[in-house]
Amino acid sequence: MNTVKSILLILMPVWLLLASESSYGRHAAIMIDADNGSILLEENSTHAWYPASLTKVMTLYMTFDALQAGQIHLNDTLTASSHASRQPNSKLGLRQGETLTVQDAILAIITRSANDAAVVLSEHLGGTEENFAAKMTAKAHNLGMYDSHFMNATGLPHPWQVTTSRDMAMLAWKTQQNFPNYYPYFAAHTFNFKGRELHGINKFTASYPGAEGMKTGFTCGSGYNLISVASQNGKRLIGVIMGGMTSPQRYQLMISMMNDGFANRINAYPDRNITTMASGSAGTPPYQIGCGNMMPTVSIGDNDYDKLIRKSGITNHLIKVKNSQTASKIKTTGKTKPASKSKVFSKRRPVSKSLHKTKPVDTIKPSKSRYHHS
Repeated sequence: MNTVKSILLILMPVWLLLASESSYGRHAAIMIDADNGSILLEENSTHAWYPASLTKVMTLYMTFDALQAGQIHLNDTLTASSHASRQPNSKLGLRQGETLTVQDAILAIITRSANDAAVVLSEHLGGTEENFAAKMTAKAHNLGMYDSHFMNATGLPHPWQVTTSRDMAMLAWKTQQNFPNYYPYFAAHTFNFKGRELHGINKFTASYPGAEGMKTGFTCGSGYNLISVASQNGKRLIGVIMGGMTSPQRYQLMISMMNDGFANRINAYPDRNITTMASGSAGTPPYQIGCGNMMPTVSIGDNDYDKLIRKSGITNHLIKVKNSQTASKIKTTGKTKPASKSKVFSKRRPVSKSLHKTKPVDTIKPSKSRYHHS
């Protein structure tokens, strides 16, 4: 008996260490060559993650698609509903009945990650945010984003709202390819709205040489996310970081990855392309940062789930996810096996001076709310 106790005492610290390590996932990342979609670097890129405000790139894709089809126009007037006005931060602070143009909403989403503007667009295009989210999912699957599923237009926490860094890179790539007239909006870093000049929160877009823009995102579940596109010397790279533990870390990881990519310091995968990467290995998203409350349990009946499948055009892959995650009671408790550390990221260079000296605009105090995201 004493021998057993001795063994348990020896193993206890190991178990505690493993438990703490498994309570969150390490970051996921991917970088591709935007000229041909070849993969230059990837780390856990097909593992499920909560997208947070990266979701809004999908919202904007849907908006650009409607603009290109002539269904809406940049100067069309949108009116904020009660639902839109009740959105949490980040937001413009729209009141019910307040108006803005489609262009205003686009710039508010890109520069300020405005949840209320995203909901206004979603309701204008989909009737309801729920209907719009179903359309987002169907469009994502048409684009080859088979591991993505959207439940809202903002990225606010929902256990079924999942993606992968590979899917986000695909979305960025398709946005840049399919909407050359609207893609330049992502470079915006200031926004004038009703006499107020609002400054962007994406410091990579503002400071990195050749940065073309894209999107930040944060919730406690996702950690600090970032999609970035940059061009130097005729080469355009698309990078995605998901699960940074701090806001500066996501920028540091992206800068390191981009620097290595432009300097050709990465052993690329010449035979691997984002269009041919296997999907369906998403697993369960980690709950990345121990702030706020854990993701709420969602209960839904099989009939309701079947209606959701028919409504959104979800493929058999999502049905498989339902079965594997027990969709009737999804609890995200961070029991995901930690991802291995990236070899490329193990030698991190400091963030550039322009980023390092600037106090992050989007710094979050995690203990306050898991909903604020940027």
